[in-house]
Amino acid sequence: MDGGARTGRAGPDAHGCVKESEEVSDFLRHLSDERNLSPNTLKAYRRDLRELETFLHDYLGTSSWSWTEVDRLALRGFLGWCRRQGRSRRTVARKLSAARSFFRFLHLDERIPTNPTRAVRAPRMERRLPGHLTSSDVAAVFEVAEGGAASNTLSGTRSLVILEVLYGSGLRLSELHDVDLSAIDLDRALVRVVGKGGKERIVPLTRAAITAIARYRPRRDEAVAGAGAGTGRHGSAGAADALLVNQRGGRLSRRSIQQAVRDVFEAAAGVGGLSAHALRHSFATHLLEEGADLLAVKELLGHASLSTTQIYTHTTKERLLRVYRDAHPRSE
Repeated sequence: MDGGARTGRAGPDAHGCVKESEEVSDFLRHLSDERNLSPNTLKAYRRDLRELETFLHDYLGTSSWSWTEVDRLALRGFLGWCRRQGRSRRTVARKLSAARSFFRFLHLDERIPTNPTRAVRAPRMERRLPGHLTSSDVAAVFEVAEGGAASNTLSGTRSLVILEVLYGSGLRLSELHDVDLSAIDLDRALVRVVGKGGKERIVPLTRAAITAIARYRPRRDEAVAGAGAGTGRHGSAGAADALLVNQRGGRLSRRSIQQAVRDVFEAAAGVGGLSAHALRHSFATHLLEEGADLLAVKELLGHASLSTTQIYTHTTKERLLRVYRDAHPRSE
């Protein structure tokens, strides 16, 4: 494809963003069709690249610019512009990563002669420790969740399942959302999940999680059967086998899973303000604190790189330092 200037680009819309270019559309189609990325990931790429196009529209001062005109200085200007917008270093680094993938695609497809992102450094990242629950927090959270499950309602028993699986198996919220009953082996206490990049892994279930699923299952089956009786089929499409369902028998949404966790957190003293992801962080932190092997924790979490898992060793080191400073008489 000709890598020359494209003319007639539209100006910014009512939200200040320019119309998505043909090259960006082709790149997103490539990510969807050939790399099979999730819809949420595609949305993030589209958002980041539209911001880049909006910046370049003003930076280059014309609506007829081409991607061949974008150089290292323009990209550095974009990163600076993001910082002036109040974006965190982590967010800016993500936007640069999206730009790198896009320009790599253009270069390999021979739409641009060189890849300008090779000469652009990512911002130095602050090593941020993930929020997690203490052991006493966990006890308080599950006391609330057990109380809710005692009501034997769909929402009460379901919330306990959500908490038991997120904390007991270290799943991502998106992974739990996609779990089907057919992926659960109760006899062997295992669940099959599909993580980032479509990678499948098998993770253990705690006895507490299995007990919670057994308590929830009759309420879940009633919701699915009720939806089937009303529509002549088993609830909404693809929900008949879903582990987590709503009152209408459809698969429970990610937002509803997050809200169920937040409701329990808010009811448990001192735990408000954390998200569902804190349970995954707590899973990793507590395993390492009890001496679990880092490589084993990496596999359980489904991390592609050991360096991603190593952030939890910083969390445990911080805890050791706090214990030392509080307990040792000569620590001050």
